[in-house]
Amino acid sequence: MNQSAVERRRSLHGEWTSRLGFILALAGSAVGLGNIWRFPYLAGENGGGAFVLVYLLFVFGIGLPIMLAEVLIGRRGRRNPVTTMQLLGEEEAGSSGWRVVGGLGVVTGFLILSFYSVIAGWTLAYIIESASGAFTDAGAETVGAVFNSLVGNELVTGAWHTLFMVLTVGVVVLGVEQGLERAVRIIMPALIALLLVLLGYSMTSGSFLEGVEFLFEPRFDELSANAILDALGQAFFTLSVGMGAVMTYGAYLPENESIPRSCFAVAAVDTSVALLAGLVIFPIVFANGLDPASGPGLVFQSLPLAFGQMPGGAFVATLFFVLLTFAAWTSAISLMEPAVAYFMETRGFDRPRAALLVGGTIWLLGFLTVMSFGAWSEARFWKGTWFDNIDFLSNNVFLPLGGLAIVVFAGWIMAHNSTADELDPQAGRGYRVWRWTARYVAPVAVALVLLNAVGIF
Repeated sequence: MNQSAVERRRSLHGEWTSRLGFILALAGSAVGLGNIWRFPYLAGENGGGAFVLVYLLFVFGIGLPIMLAEVLIGRRGRRNPVTTMQLLGEEEAGSSGWRVVGGLGVVTGFLILSFYSVIAGWTLAYIIESASGAFTDAGAETVGAVFNSLVGNELVTGAWHTLFMVLTVGVVVLGVEQGLERAVRIIMPALIALLLVLLGYSMTSGSFLEGVEFLFEPRFDELSANAILDALGQAFFTLSVGMGAVMTYGAYLPENESIPRSCFAVAAVDTSVALLAGLVIFPIVFANGLDPASGPGLVFQSLPLAFGQMPGGAFVATLFFVLLTFAAWTSAISLMEPAVAYFMETRGFDRPRAALLVGGTIWLLGFLTVMSFGAWSEARFWKGTWFDNIDFLSNNVFLPLGGLAIVVFAGWIMAHNSTADELDPQAGRGYRVWRWTARYVAPVAVALVLLNAVGIF
C-alpha cells in the first residue's frame, strides 16, 4: 500500500531538531571502537593502502546504499524496528512476518552492547592508567601486566563496565532532543578536536610520512581474497547497519530532510574518522619500531608501549583513551535506543523505566563477558569463550543477516513509489542507481560476507 493513501505517521519520541543533529547522532553511532580500534589493526594486517582503497569503495558503493535503505524504512515506519517492519510488511507485502527482521536488529544491538560496554570500560580504566604514568618508560612486560591485571580482575573490570553503562543510560533516559541529540552535539565535536590534536602530535613524531605511505600507497600484491572480504565486512560494520540503530534514528528524522544528503555526510564523517585514526596511530607505531600487523592488541598493548617511550607520552595516551571512550559512548547510546523505543511503544513504559530495564539487563549480561576474561577464560565451547561466541554470532552472523534482509525488503518488497517518496520524489538518476544497487549489488556482497563468516565461502 502506498503510504500516500494512509495517514503519515509521526514519531512517538520526538524528532531531531535539525539535519546536523541527525548527522551527528548517526555519525556518532557509526564512529566507535570499529573506527579507532578495529580499522587500524585490519589495515595493518592487510597491507595498508590497498585494503584502505577497497574499504572506501565498499563503504560508498555498498554500505551507503544499505544505510539509505535502513533510514528510509525507519522514517517511513516511524516506530521501533520491530513495529516498523511489521507495519511496512503489512502495507507493502500483506505480511506482518517482517517484524522478525526488526526483532533481529534489536537483539543484535542488545548483544553487541553487552560486550561492547566491557571493552569500553577498559578504555575508561586506561584513561586513569595513562594519566597516572603507568606506561611511562614501561617495557612490553609491564604494559602486558597492566592489561592482564585489568581484564583478569572481574571486580575491577565489572566496576568500569558498570560506570560505562551508567553513563550510557544517563543519556538515553533524557530522550531524543535533551539526551541523544544534546550529547552528540557535545561529544562528536570533542572527538574530532581530540583526533586533530593527536594528529598534530603524530605529524611531529618523525615517521608521519611513513605512516601516510603505509595507509595510502596501494600494494595490491599484499591484497588477498580474505583481505577483500575483511574490507567488505568492516565497511558494513562501521556504518552500524543491521543492528536497529540506523532504523531507529531514521524514525526521528523530520520529513523535509534529505535522506541521501544526510547519509552521505554520515559516511563521509565516519570514513574521515577512520582515516584520521590511522594517521594518528601508524606514524606512532613506525616511530617506535612496532609491528602495524599486531592485530587486536594494537590499541591496548602496542600503543601504550609506544606512548611510554614518547616525550609527553602520558598526556598523549590520556587524550587517546578519552577519544576512544567518546567514540564508544556515542555508539553505545545508539545501541540502547532501539530496545528502549520497543518497550515504550509496545509495553507502555515511560522512558526512564524502559532505559533502566534495558540498561540493567545489558549490564547483567555484560558480566558473562567480564567472566570470560577472568575466571571463565579457560572455558571453551563452540568458537571459544562466551565473548568469542557472542562476538562471532552478533558481528559475523546477525549483522550481515539483518542487513541482507533490510536491503532485500527495501529493494524488492517495497513499492517503487514508497522508496522514491522517501529518497527522491522525482525518482531521478541517483534514485535509480540506489535501487539497482539495493536490488543486485548489495545483497550479493552481504551474502558473500555472511557465507565467508560461517565458513561456507
